[in-house]
Amino acid sequence: MLRMMGRCLTLILLSSVVILITADTVNLRLVGGHSRCAGRVEVLHRGQWGTVCDDAWDLADAAVVCRELDCGEPVEALGNAHFEPGSGSVWMGYVRCVGSESTLKDCVSGGRDQSFCTHAKDAGVICSEVRLVGGSRCSGRLEILHDQTWMSVCDAVFDQQDAEVVCRELDCGAPVQVLGAAAFDKGDTQMWTQEIQCRGNESQIHLCPTSPSHENNCSHDNDVGLVCTEIINVRLVNGNSPCSGTVEVLHRGQWGTVCDVGWDLADAAVVCRELDCGEPVDALSDAQVVLGSGPIWMNNAMCAGSESTLKRCGSIIWGFQSVCQSKSAGVMCSGVRLVGGSRCSGRLEILHNQTWMSVCDAVFDQQDAEVVCRELDCGAPVQVLGAAAFDKGEAQMWTQEIQCRGNESQIHLCPRSLPHKYNCSHDNNVGLVCADRVNVRLVGGNSRCAGRVEVLHRGQWGTVCDFGWDMPDAAVVCRELDCGEPVDAVGDAYFGPGSGPIWTNPMMCTGSETTLKNCGSLQFFDYDCNHDTDAGVICSEVRLVGGTRCSGRLEILHDQTWMSVCDAVFDQQDAEVVCRELDCGAPVQVLGAAAFDKGDTQMWTQEIQCRGNESHIRMCPASQKHSCSHDDHQALQCADVMHVRLVNGNSPCAGRVEVLHRGQWGTVCHDSWDMPAAAVVCRELDCGEPVDALGLAHFGQGSGPIWMSVLTCSGTESTLKNCGSAGWNKPVCTHNHDAGVICSGHKRSRLADGSNLCSGRLEILHDQTWMSVCDAVFDQQDAEVVCRELDCGAPVQVLGAAAFDKGDTQMWTQEIQCRGNESQISFCSVSSLKHNCTFDNIVGLICSGYTDLRLINGSDTCSGRVELQFLKEWGTVCDACWDMSAASVLCRQLNCGIAVSVVGSDWFGEGSGEIWADVFDCDGNETKLSECSISSWSRAECSHRRDVGVICSGKLILILRPLCY
Repeated sequence: MLRMMGRCLTLILLSSVVILITADTVNLRLVGGHSRCAGRVEVLHRGQWGTVCDDAWDLADAAVVCRELDCGEPVEALGNAHFEPGSGSVWMGYVRCVGSESTLKDCVSGGRDQSFCTHAKDAGVICSEVRLVGGSRCSGRLEILHDQTWMSVCDAVFDQQDAEVVCRELDCGAPVQVLGAAAFDKGDTQMWTQEIQCRGNESQIHLCPTSPSHENNCSHDNDVGLVCTEIINVRLVNGNSPCSGTVEVLHRGQWGTVCDVGWDLADAAVVCRELDCGEPVDALSDAQVVLGSGPIWMNNAMCAGSESTLKRCGSIIWGFQSVCQSKSAGVMCSGVRLVGGSRCSGRLEILHNQTWMSVCDAVFDQQDAEVVCRELDCGAPVQVLGAAAFDKGEAQMWTQEIQCRGNESQIHLCPRSLPHKYNCSHDNNVGLVCADRVNVRLVGGNSRCAGRVEVLHRGQWGTVCDFGWDMPDAAVVCRELDCGEPVDAVGDAYFGPGSGPIWTNPMMCTGSETTLKNCGSLQFFDYDCNHDTDAGVICSEVRLVGGTRCSGRLEILHDQTWMSVCDAVFDQQDAEVVCRELDCGAPVQVLGAAAFDKGDTQMWTQEIQCRGNESHIRMCPASQKHSCSHDDHQALQCADVMHVRLVNGNSPCAGRVEVLHRGQWGTVCHDSWDMPAAAVVCRELDCGEPVDALGLAHFGQGSGPIWMSVLTCSGTESTLKNCGSAGWNKPVCTHNHDAGVICSGHKRSRLADGSNLCSGRLEILHDQTWMSVCDAVFDQQDAEVVCRELDCGAPVQVLGAAAFDKGDTQMWTQEIQCRGNESQISFCSVSSLKHNCTFDNIVGLICSGYTDLRLINGSDTCSGRVELQFLKEWGTVCDACWDMSAASVLCRQLNCGIAVSVVGSDWFGEGSGEIWADVFDCDGNETKLSECSISSWSRAECSHRRDVGVICSGKLILILRPLCY
């Protein structure tokens, strides 16, 4: 017999079940599908899972969901509760992602109040569980998602039928080539070695059977690669060229049309780019195109204009024909383009048989140039250039004589001769410079930079409807006209009613576009508006250059030329007017001697004689001229007033949102109020990150005008005024729907390194820096205020000599002089007297409030209903704002391992007594709950039916036991 040799392993046991959990808190999931990458979309908000309304749900939104869940590319965006109706709240609706966001919560949406949407309209997503890596969208190394892990595929287990399915699933047409031997480089993932046995007609790879694992020796040298054809999903039909006609989209294997509601030049630009058809000439409606047939796949397309494919644009509805009948959208793309210069100048290229060709200068003349400039909406030709003035191209050469009369609308309408036998090379490429005419003007104001907005379209001037007209739209007009910064976006025919067509309704500019025509709009024709609602703009004819928005070298617009101002002709009264015109408050300092560097513009040398109460500098008279040089430039620093505030939240960083406009404070409607909008407010107020975006007058009803409604912030704007909206004073709600915000910086004091939330080393937030407080500057009255601010009852003990350890922050050494009845430390006065303090003198504080926490009614001390002790009384915690981050901190504090789950009262029963906590706002990395923000200690609208419970993984107990075999 062979003698068994005893070999021992050390076995580590845990006192409870070991569960593997990722560190990141998951705020999104797909429910009811065949895998974790398909199903009904559910979002975690305030500790509760809820669904998403399918209004405006599209592939751009689905792309964000798939990316956030690491689930590959989106296959389909579904509505009408395709994966069965959900339950609970409908947390999001009218989601408008651009597709590049990292999380669905970063997308613009209709806000959290979606009570108008039922679960019959729950949105769903199907993501692809295959992807191609290292090539293009439709070529690369194949990877399959299995058990939440992406795996490379062995080339021995994959064949042509499998390739058919993968290309179909990725919407990439048919397979061109299946490649082995790591053709797209070796991956670093695990290897998939099971035989995939597709028949070839399946819609997704997960529907194919697989055999048991092969025992072939597969390494990353055998990674399979795949090249698909990458089919075009859009086409133009019934036009007079391949680049004009009715738009049709391929969806679910069937061609269908696009409704013309919301169809504009931004949408047309995407179609033209996708088809390689040059620039958009016109976005056509039902009156100008042949009516299509089949399903109407898209309605209310919302392209930014930069998307690579029409399918990636936002759309209100996919596939609901009842919404749009007999209204097909069309596109006219330009069959010419100018390359190597600007939009209206460059080397001429013509599209012929789907190929761009350079044009020989011998076959092109002035009449041809008239047509090209007209087709590109670039005014009249300035110069026709030969001899490859814009560099030699590498395209084929066009040598047919072009014989335009000069009045055609497009180059393809011009007759042409047979090909000439010119000896034409790329040295003879023709170039063209067009005038690049302005397509917008301001009419009826007292200068060319103020007035009713009129747009030139199809050779006719028309007005713009004021619904949705806002400051980003005004900014584009002012930029296009070189008129400085926007002062106001006005409506209701402020500059008198116009005449003729109303071309756009409403605009959807981001504010960064170069021309108003590049902005999206819901319609480019007269629609549900009259001239009593014509939009207008007031641009500033002054600007500050070389500094910030409200400081810099002063320049004045005169005769369409920006001019620097001589410091000898400008005084304090003039400065009052300039700062007011720029919406920058009062002047802080008038600076001369080229404080912001010398400019290179002409000089304004006339004496400016403002009284100081004018609204615009152009209203001030001007007298004789002075002699000035560029060393005498005038500069100015204004106060840069705050245009937003938070009211009724007991803190500068929490409360009802109010906006200052035309000298009056007003509120914001909560429709479309979301976290990106809240982020802008918090940033503008220097209040940190947004904790919650609230509606339904959470902080009480305001009064006065409701200045802003239907906000569409991206979250990156510097001020709320720069966000899109329905327009100034265009309310869609009453004050019982006023919006509110809680920002992370709403607390101005905290207690650190104590045993609980209400004891520890005192720290004060000053200039966005937490500072420890010297014990010599702090007394009992100050302690009353801090305990009150933290909702921690009354002070029990004020401790000096760094009783709670020395901090590593800066020191606050100014005398704090509270009376004792203030609600916040920030409301107490401070003396200028400073003390000489070290970290040995840091003050500590014990308040009578919160003292302990526990989990009860569970199977052990590491699971149960969450309870906190406050003012010597135990109470439960509402689940409204409790999440896995807070649970992680609690489990860590109780030495109970990691958080496994957050559960409701049906797990551990309902508690009794007070419901102590509202918003914890933990990021999950804190060691104690006392380090998390808390907004308040009592939440009247929460009941014990919503008591939160937590299950932790359990205390780690190491048991070393020999295991022999």
